[in-house]
Amino acid sequence: MDASDMNVNLAVVVPGVLGLVVSGVQWGRVNAVKLTGQRQGLSSPLGGDDADSPTALEDMAHVGKLISDGAMSFLIAEYQVLAVFTVIFAGLVTLAASAQTAVAFVVGAVTSTVCGYLGMMIATSANTKTAHECWGSCEKGYAVAIWGGSVMGLSLVSIGLLVLFGLIMAFKSYTELDGAELYEAIAGYGLGGSAIALFGRVGGGIYTKAADVGADLSGKIDEGMDEDDVRNPACIADNVGDNVGDIAGMGADLFGSFAESTCAALVIGSAAESTIKDDWAATMFPLLISSTGIVCGVLTLMICDFIYKVDKTDKVEGALKGILIVSTVLETPLIYGAAVWTLPAQFHVSVGAADVDPRHACIPIWLGLWSGLLIGFVTEYYTSYSYQPVRQIADQQKTSAATGVIFGLAVGYMSCIVPVLCIAVTVLFAHTILGMYGVALGALGMLSTITMGLTIDAYGPISDNAGGIAEMSGLSHNVRKITDALDAAGNTTAAIGKGFAIGSAALVSLALFGAYTVRADVRVVDALDPWTFTGLLIGAMIPYAFGALTMRSVAFAATAMVEECRVQFKGILHDTPPKKPDYDRCIKISTNASLYEMIQPGLLVMLSPIAAGYILGKNGTAGILIGGMISAVQMAISMSNTGGAWDNAKKYAEKLGMKGSDQYKNAVIGDTVGDPMKDTSGPALNIVMKLSAIISLVFGSAIASWSTEAGGPKWLDNMFPTN
Repeated sequence: MDASDMNVNLAVVVPGVLGLVVSGVQWGRVNAVKLTGQRQGLSSPLGGDDADSPTALEDMAHVGKLISDGAMSFLIAEYQVLAVFTVIFAGLVTLAASAQTAVAFVVGAVTSTVCGYLGMMIATSANTKTAHECWGSCEKGYAVAIWGGSVMGLSLVSIGLLVLFGLIMAFKSYTELDGAELYEAIAGYGLGGSAIALFGRVGGGIYTKAADVGADLSGKIDEGMDEDDVRNPACIADNVGDNVGDIAGMGADLFGSFAESTCAALVIGSAAESTIKDDWAATMFPLLISSTGIVCGVLTLMICDFIYKVDKTDKVEGALKGILIVSTVLETPLIYGAAVWTLPAQFHVSVGAADVDPRHACIPIWLGLWSGLLIGFVTEYYTSYSYQPVRQIADQQKTSAATGVIFGLAVGYMSCIVPVLCIAVTVLFAHTILGMYGVALGALGMLSTITMGLTIDAYGPISDNAGGIAEMSGLSHNVRKITDALDAAGNTTAAIGKGFAIGSAALVSLALFGAYTVRADVRVVDALDPWTFTGLLIGAMIPYAFGALTMRSVAFAATAMVEECRVQFKGILHDTPPKKPDYDRCIKISTNASLYEMIQPGLLVMLSPIAAGYILGKNGTAGILIGGMISAVQMAISMSNTGGAWDNAKKYAEKLGMKGSDQYKNAVIGDTVGDPMKDTSGPALNIVMKLSAIISLVFGSAIASWSTEAGGPKWLDNMFPTN
């Protein structure tokens, strides 16, 4: 079959529809699980001190509804704020770029919010069903969590791909845009997705860690309670936060990466000197990479469901790793097939570049694909308690909390080495072969298995919530052992997901930087240029300022949460009869804090490139982007992995039966310090990289108009004209 326009269009659309169909089937499997309690074939009721609570089933449904209602109420409140922002910023985009770019921005923002909402719906349904099925066996509980995660992975990529393709076709049919102008306008789609991702990540991260830190300090440290003790008024807000941060936030983050990397490849591939700019099949190749990823995801689910039987808790981590390995292996030949089918026998994208063939074009994609898998494995090594780094942290915590914190920081710094080398090698070879277009393809390669990456990432908060629901419902110790095992594996998969997100963000931001240099006519980025060097220094500082603002926000919100819990504990623990915890007050504290505190860091990132464009000119803006990317990628990896390692050091102490010991208290302190690092500041930094770059791209023409031919700012020449 030849790569005719119709065949190429079908190759984009059909996998997207397939992904939605399979996603619907998986959602149906989750909904088919009924909360009926123990049935024949499930574990027999336990007796003695370890018996299930007689009201466990009713409590399970009640707790699940509290979590679902809290999550949805936060999303609605957040989206109301973001709707106002979207309208205002769309007006700014219209003035600086074009009305079509503003339309694409709004479509990207709306698509991102819809994907986040759908992800939240399935996660808050699957968590209760997972807890219920763990009542019977590990295998059934694991299956429900994976079904729920796969709905998130398949639906997000499918919706994002279909909407992007529909937007391209609509612009081609109903506007006069074509070629480079068309795809520069389409870049607004990536901007909309990434803008929502920033506020979703920051707001969600502040919400979840305010509740988590507050619950830990007031419950575990002050009162010696277990995690998710039903008497802790912050425990529901804590479980809501898992969904807000790691479902809606991570989904929006990776949606933004997919949209931005695709837009970057389209913009660079449509440049005037590109020989594929008039070839529809070759132009659509970046979208076909994501299409093959959907097919790969569906096949992976089928194969792994057959290969991996998770009938014991020690098989959970292996099954989750297997999903990543199988999807990477399957995607490799699919990429080759798509490249040979759509790309011309010889082509080039940039001026003076040698012609390459489709096999050469596969190399950057394969490098990104396999680098992503390697980054995932390295992340697992540094954050899972199955390996030495986390166990060494646990050993240090026997001495004191301080030595555990010191060693944890060292582990985080060490974890940067291999991922950065992987990114560097990918960039070097990709750029050598195909210039910035190759870098964009490398990013798409790393994201090509995003369907399965999101599946195991969403699995994490689903299983974490299942453990909380089991604890608060009074299920037996045997059930909690199963949910704890699923949760511990989920912590590792969440860390792996963050590694994928950070690695792909570095490649995406570099590709967007390349597209910015084309649009703003930046011919050379010279570190000896004073404007460029000034931008480098300021850009390297921005991630630290952003991290400071988000960490500070968590501290303020957590303090308010602790104070509220301490007030309530007086009545809950010491009054007769004891008062019931007021969960709504804690949910309100987290919601208000997150919505208010996300404004400052959001504006810092959104306005920095625009201000730099006017004050420093196009060369200074180039420096801002490069400095920010280099600084942010190191910070994001180290912060995320340090926090993940501290979290699993606490899980390791629990596994060893150390609850109540000094080591466990020290581990809780480390986990608490790491919470905002791994779930607020660290993950949000990858959006800082991407969003700064795509704002510069969308506003590239305006930035060029504010700059002199040499690349400095025009205002300086206007103030001090030279004869």
